[in-house]
Amino acid sequence: MQHNFKSPQLLSLAVAIAIGGIWIGSLVLVFRLDVATLGPIGIVPVLLGRTFIQTGLFIVAHDAIHGSVLPGNPRVNYWCGQLALALYALLPYQKLAHHHWQHHLQPGQIGDPDFHDGVRDSPRAWYLKFMQEYLDFRQKVVLFFGMKVIFFTLYLGFHVPIPNLFLFWVFPIVLSSMQLFYFGTYLPHRAGSAAIPPSPHQNSHNAVSSDRPVWWSFLTCYHFGYHWEHHEYPALPWYRLPAVREHRRQAVVLSHIGRLKNIIQDQLQRTITRSTPLH
Repeated sequence: MQHNFKSPQLLSLAVAIAIGGIWIGSLVLVFRLDVATLGPIGIVPVLLGRTFIQTGLFIVAHDAIHGSVLPGNPRVNYWCGQLALALYALLPYQKLAHHHWQHHLQPGQIGDPDFHDGVRDSPRAWYLKFMQEYLDFRQKVVLFFGMKVIFFTLYLGFHVPIPNLFLFWVFPIVLSSMQLFYFGTYLPHRAGSAAIPPSPHQNSHNAVSSDRPVWWSFLTCYHFGYHWEHHEYPALPWYRLPAVREHRRQAVVLSHIGRLKNIIQDQLQRTITRSTPLH
C-alpha cells in the first residue's frame, strides 16, 4: 500500500518563518529581562526554551538542505538555510550541506563526517570530533571574531546586559550543539559503534529510532529521534516524521498479525487433517 506523507506546498515555509520569528522575538524579550530578579528557578526554563528554539534554526537549515522548506524551489531553500545557519552560529551553508549529504551516503560508519573516528566512540570524544568536522580553523576564526563583534555591538550599542548575552544567546548555542549531537546523532547511530553489540535493528541506514512518545521526540530534537524514518524519507520535513513512524509501527503490527493468522490457519488445517477418518 502506497502512502503519501507530503505536506501542503507552503506549510514548511510557514513553519520555518514561524521558527525564525520566534527566535528573533524571544531574543528581544530575554535581552530585556532582569536576570537578578529571575534567580535560578526563573533562568533555567528561559535558558532551556532559548536552547530549544536555537535548535529549531538548525532544523530549518537541515530541511532546507533536503529541499523541503519549499519543495521544487532550490533558491528559496538555499536562502532559508543560509539565513538560519547565520542566525544559528554564523555557519557556512554550503559546507554543512556537503557534510550532511556525506552523512546520508555513509551513515553511521567510517567516512560519515558525523560519525566518530573509529577508535574513540565515547560520547565526549565523539562530540568533539563531530564539532571539529564543522568548525575548521577558518570557521573558528569567523565564529570568534563574528561573535565578538555582535556581542560588543549588542552590549555597547544596544545596552544588553552581559549576563543576558551569555545566558540567553551564547550558552544556548553551545547547549543546542550538544542537543543536536546527542539526540540527533549519538543515540540514533551509536548502534554502528564498536562499543555496541550487533543489533537486530541494524539496517542500511545504520540508524535506530526512539520509542519515546511524540511529545518527547519533539522536545528533545524536533522528532529527529525518529531517525530511521528520516533516512528512509529524507525529503520529508521534520514535523511529518511522527506520521511515518506511526505508519511503520502499524505495518509491523499488521505483519505480526498476518503471520499469527497464517500459523493459526496452518495448525487448524493440521488438526482437521489428523481428525479426518481414513476410508
